[in-house]
Amino acid sequence: MAMKIRLARGGSKKRPFYSIVASDSRMPRDGRFIEKLGTYNPLLPKDSEDRVKMNMERVDYWLGQGAQPTDRVSRFLEAAGKIEKKERNNPNKAKPGKKAEERAEEKAAKAAEAAEAPAEAEAASES
Repeated sequence: MAMKIRLARGGSKKRPFYSIVASDSRMPRDGRFIEKLGTYNPLLPKDSEDRVKMNMERVDYWLGQGAQPTDRVSRFLEAAGKIEKKERNNPNKAKPGKKAEERAEEKAAKAAEAAEAPAEAEAASES
């Protein structure tokens, strides 16, 4: 059985609250799970202690049994120091869109013109 440590969404509309659960990977996101391992409340500030709560003994047990954490849960475990940080790279997501690239080019051209104009004025005044 392929085990996952993942988030199960709870809470009402526009007020998310997640349970961190160990479940079979074939089960639905909010469906049947084997054990609840903690909670995650994204509405709390990032420095709050109550934002992410996990029973680390049980998380260690499930990781030892071969359970794979999802990306978000692995970030929580990295912050807690349970697993080593892995390098993430998605260069296509980081690239700006076409319009943003055009705006950046226009801004660079204006900056270059502004830098040239005072230099020309200084050269003319020195002669």
